[in-house]
Amino acid sequence: MTSSSNLQNLRVAIVGAGPAGIYAGNILTGAVQAAGGVVAIDLFESLPAPYGLIRYGVAPDHPRIKGIVNSLHEMLDAGTTRFIGNVEVGRDIALDELRERYDAVILATGAIRDAALDIPGIDLPGSFGAADFVAWFDGHPDVPTEWPLDQREVAVIGNGNVALDVARMLAKHAVDLRSTEIADNVLAGLEASAVTDVHVFGRRGPADIKFTPIELRELGEVPNVDIVVHDEDFAHLEGVVPANNQLKVMLRILDSWRTREQTGAGRRLHLHFYHSPVEVLGEDRGGPVQVSGLRFERTEPTGEGSGVRGTGEFREIAVQQVYRAVGYYGTPVVDAPFDEHAGVVPNVEGRVRNASRTGDAEARVIPGLYATGWIKRGPVGLIGHTKSDAMETIAHLVADVEAGAVPARTVDGDVLQLLDEREVEYTTWDGWLALDAHERGLGATHEHTRERVKVVPRDEQVRISRSGALVL
Repeated sequence: MTSSSNLQNLRVAIVGAGPAGIYAGNILTGAVQAAGGVVAIDLFESLPAPYGLIRYGVAPDHPRIKGIVNSLHEMLDAGTTRFIGNVEVGRDIALDELRERYDAVILATGAIRDAALDIPGIDLPGSFGAADFVAWFDGHPDVPTEWPLDQREVAVIGNGNVALDVARMLAKHAVDLRSTEIADNVLAGLEASAVTDVHVFGRRGPADIKFTPIELRELGEVPNVDIVVHDEDFAHLEGVVPANNQLKVMLRILDSWRTREQTGAGRRLHLHFYHSPVEVLGEDRGGPVQVSGLRFERTEPTGEGSGVRGTGEFREIAVQQVYRAVGYYGTPVVDAPFDEHAGVVPNVEGRVRNASRTGDAEARVIPGLYATGWIKRGPVGLIGHTKSDAMETIAHLVADVEAGAVPARTVDGDVLQLLDEREVEYTTWDGWLALDAHERGLGATHEHTRERVKVVPRDEQVRISRSGALVL
């Protein structure tokens, strides 16, 4: 039977209140209780509200995915994990101060920044990262409340679900978003949008898309938007055997769009394959040089797996805005090791190592410091992977505690006392329940009835959360 001698008074801090952090807290509670121990967990979040990318990274017209919030709510509402929001580690409290007050610290900060796309012109005005646009349409408090949607032709670079979300939100008519939880400022911005054509570019072919069938099918059901595909992009599919049923379904959907009648809809969504971006083009419109187009090299399959090679044929397509959706990049924690190349915290199965590169053979494990989620393994995988990922990290944490391999905490007392002394306006679980009720109340009384209307400004979120009162 597992010994519980070192698990009777365990205190753990988790940095990041997205799915990775919440799952880690829930799994840790179960593991310690199963071993006959007791654990107190504090969940720190830099934003006033919990749920991370589920709240700020899922498009508002995808309520079925946001249903995950229900299970996350149950985990936090159980009272075994204490939520402490609006606290940024490295600004309001140092990582070392956490390590003094807790037996272990788990980093679960995820990845909210865009991966780089190193081509000329990528930094021109009118070129954006998809993550920033997603944060805007999801009502993130730390991005501007307005977004420039004053151009007709826009491009999205990428062939994953984020690219599809961005393209769909750009092409969708605002009237079809009125029943969602979209913030009022975002709805107003989309209602004024000048966009008529959205072009999505992938470096590989239709058989190598990273979408999911549901996402792709939904794209074809957007009202008053025509889908445009090009026969030349399907020339290499003859004889290709889909690797799985999902891909088989998606290829069938794409193929059906080849013969789909154009309706003359108000907007068009163009899907381009075998286009590798080489330069963002710009022109002087009487001020700073602005995006005017994209230059691509046409690619073709190498015949080895999903590899492609350049054909030497270059094309230019006129667009006035560019959104790169080529992946996310990890969010480092001040004073924690970070691999700038890989965008992760260097670790071995969740045990953080004192290295600047993940593959550093000389690096050593830092006792009592762990990682889980995208900051541990990179921005890949779905929610199910996050659970199994947390299980691996927690298993090592519990084993290390039982083996006496974590340093004893040196400072007693409630961390909230320290935050109070510093006049940090932290939020709590009760505060989130008040904000949640407030947003739902706004939705119920809105002219277009919604599940909720998001409160965007950080100071307003904090005020409502800390007042603990329903304000309508």
